[in-house]
Amino acid sequence: MRPFELSTPATVEAAVDTAGTFLAGGTTLVDLMKLDVLTPQRVTDINALPLHGIDTGDGLRIGALERMSEVAAHPGVYPMISRALLLSASQQLRNMASIGGNLLQRTRCGYFRDVAMPCNKRDPGSGCSALEGANRMHAILGTSRHCAATHASDVAVPLVALDARLRLRGAEGERTVPLADFYRLPGDTPEVENVLRQGELITEVIVPRLDWAARSTYVKVRDRQSYEFALCSAAVALDVADGIVLDARVAVGGVGTVPWRLPGVEAALRGEPTSPAAFEAAAEVAGHGTEPLSQNGFKVSLLKRTIVRALLELTEGGSR
Repeated sequence: MRPFELSTPATVEAAVDTAGTFLAGGTTLVDLMKLDVLTPQRVTDINALPLHGIDTGDGLRIGALERMSEVAAHPGVYPMISRALLLSASQQLRNMASIGGNLLQRTRCGYFRDVAMPCNKRDPGSGCSALEGANRMHAILGTSRHCAATHASDVAVPLVALDARLRLRGAEGERTVPLADFYRLPGDTPEVENVLRQGELITEVIVPRLDWAARSTYVKVRDRQSYEFALCSAAVALDVADGIVLDARVAVGGVGTVPWRLPGVEAALRGEPTSPAAFEAAAEVAGHGTEPLSQNGFKVSLLKRTIVRALLELTEGGSR
């Protein structure tokens, strides 16, 4: 790890003035610094900032420094959020990692983390090794000729499904951005992953009230049950009356370069019965626009099956 300057501001105003790389739980940043993937000259420890608290009075508001384990255990958190957090990482990491940091974690693409290999996300213009290399874990949605790395966050998937917003604070003041608009597709600039401005800090996650999201779940398919990133995941919430779907929220992870909302699947579910046949027909829409690489074509069918599995969980006595 290379030398760096560390500061520990006590206020948000002081933090955004430091022009440093923000450190909360450190579960991503420290790893990448050890690998020389990130080499910040200044690191700003923000753990003393007043960015805590979980408020469920009208919707859900989560301070950016709340730890993943605390949010997962809170009784007012929607099931799809809680389950996504519980299926993330290990208990030790969940006790350290912050919500804001989780939303900003970098991709787990092996080429990004290997400084000896070309990677446009780490070294713009050097090339994307995954396009012709080992790409089984990579994205089939939202890719470009410059990058096919998947987005790593589990909890970002249900948050996108629930129209969550981020409150941001920077030198120019405060603003609120929908999470779905916060992340950027790789396009020609995969190194630019979000719309954060220089020195800007996530201060709060805001989830609008949606009472029927109490009927929701998060399904994560992975190579092993413990501490593994998703091959495919699905966050689903259903509003059902008399066996008919009135409304739905569906987003998926492990298959996109960003957390991927599926409005076409949601539309296909509305007005349909809660039957396996209807769920399978709606899930077919998820395959539209997929662009598999040489080793991850299986994700197209896995994507559809994961959505169906989540829908069946909600309608056959599964998660509520």
